[in-house]
Amino acid sequence: MAEFGKARLWLINYRGNLTQQEVANKAGISRSYYAEIEAGNKNPGVKTAKKLGGVLRFDWTIFYK
Repeated sequence: MAEFGKARLWLINYRGNLTQQEVANKAGISRSYYAEIEAGNKNPGVKTAKKLGGVLRFDWTIFYK
């Protein structure tokens, strides 16, 4: 699991040209919550991790490794 306060650069790479707002909208979460996840300040729950994995096309379990 990522250390708190350590940006998830891998997540930023998966986001690519999408904005944080676009990813948040597609995942059904707020932009501020997504920004906290990306910054490593919050860990998503399983449901949110699955949504983000689906939107950005990665294995959602990576959040828990």
